[in-house]
Amino acid sequence: MIPAIRLYQYAAPLALTPLSLYLWWTEYGNWPQSLTAWLVPVLWAYIVPAVGTNVRKVWEFDVRWKWGRFRPHHGFVFGSAAAMLAWLAHGPPAQSPGDVLRFSLVLCSVLGFWNLLYEVKALRTGLLIVRNEPWARGRGEEAIAFDYAPWFFGGFGAAHGLAIGLLELLVRQSGPPAPAWSAAYVAASLALCIALPVLGFIRHSLKRHGHSGTRPIKKEHSS
Repeated sequence: MIPAIRLYQYAAPLALTPLSLYLWWTEYGNWPQSLTAWLVPVLWAYIVPAVGTNVRKVWEFDVRWKWGRFRPHHGFVFGSAAAMLAWLAHGPPAQSPGDVLRFSLVLCSVLGFWNLLYEVKALRTGLLIVRNEPWARGRGEEAIAFDYAPWFFGGFGAAHGLAIGLLELLVRQSGPPAPAWSAAYVAASLALCIALPVLGFIRHSLKRHGHSGTRPIKKEHSS
């Protein structure tokens, strides 16, 4: 029997991609805010995992169709689910900096928690291989996932929540931005969503393992 997680990677994006976009559009009624909430997770999930698989070669997907070590639909697997979870966790639009920080913390917790569970399941079924320090030492799937997932997914959630909330404040004060400004904001949001989790993970790895964690670790062999 095919594990449910292998079916999920195809079935879920087909449903969640249009649904999450529709829900964010009904939330805001304008493209700048809708695309910040919906498109940034999709782009992030193409850029960061693609570098981690095909450039740094730390991660690898075991799927039928691949671009090197990377699955070509991954942006929509993660992006559609992340956008959906963000919509579910989202309350009234931010009216103060405190609201922005609150949503950033909520989304950090939500995406960090659910993606940690997903990564453990993906590692157990062999859908995903992560050649990090715990993997090299023969540790279990939970230890492997916990070494990177909170930093990447929790860090992404924090940055994405911050980007969504700050734009809500700007729109509240000045109205929806012009197209060129909107594109610049989406690009800046994506840069923040890449930089925060990657730098956080590197700092964690340097302190815990003495290296950046951005190269595959050779598996230890017992004598």
